[in-house]
Amino acid sequence: MTAQIFKDSPTDTSFRVKWYASRVAVYGILILWAIICLFPIYWTITTSFKMAPNVMKGALIPFVDYQPAWLGWRALGLSPDTIGSESTPRTEFFRRFMNSVIVSFSASALAVALGSLAAYGLSRFSYKFGWMKNNDISFFFLSQLILPPVVLALPFLVLYREVDLLDTRIGLILLYTLTVLPIVIWIMKDQFESIPTELEEAALVDGLSIWGAFFTIILPIALPGMVAAFILSLVLTWNEYFFAALLTSTNSNTRPVMVASQTGSQGISWWSMAALSFAAILPLIIIGIALERFIIKGMAAGAIK
Repeated sequence: MTAQIFKDSPTDTSFRVKWYASRVAVYGILILWAIICLFPIYWTITTSFKMAPNVMKGALIPFVDYQPAWLGWRALGLSPDTIGSESTPRTEFFRRFMNSVIVSFSASALAVALGSLAAYGLSRFSYKFGWMKNNDISFFFLSQLILPPVVLALPFLVLYREVDLLDTRIGLILLYTLTVLPIVIWIMKDQFESIPTELEEAALVDGLSIWGAFFTIILPIALPGMVAAFILSLVLTWNEYFFAALLTSTNSNTRPVMVASQTGSQGISWWSMAALSFAAILPLIIIGIALERFIIKGMAAGAIK
């Protein structure tokens, strides 16, 4: 009888109303934020199927505000009526797309490999170079992100011309590795510091060397953080435009340079640019979904703050 009275009491009813109201408010805010975040992707996809008048009018809803067309995809040779025939734009698109894939993946993998070793050393050993100690060295790496890319434009242009690395994939890979290396070191140093040193001490007692303990004990634990650092590096290098436009011309042009080339003297080809942009972000979306569990583990372990 008492439980029934408590269940139907005004206080309990008020509590349930407040609880449901708070749930509705929280999920409403999350849904609104999801719409805000996903709207640029939606706009990009829909714009790739618009004609010029539809773009200028700001039509948003297909089959309601406008009739979808394949104008943007036809410009790339990827529309249903052109996909089966030979197309120079499609060949050029795939060539630049593969340049982006090779450069971004290679630079990200190299940065994670080198950055993980540097971060492990800074988190486990004490160094001193003049007045610089571990914290100073870590700050030095991180401070490289403050330097504007335009400051490095002329030095790298002269250097690459002297060593014959202009318009080469290897030149972009080395440069992109240097640009994302500070971020990888920052992320992985925090990741390694969250792993107890007792694990390595136990491994050393069992007869393993420092390298053996690193590769067999520490590295598997730090794998989620490495994946998170790799994805972040991949996003940054995949979308990099400035150095790709400066240091390449014909053979090693990447996808961002091709997207920017849709702006001409007659205006911006929004439909072609949208089709190119969506084809470019689709691989990152697939990779993010496929590696989602590693990203969450890396964030939970303190890899990203």
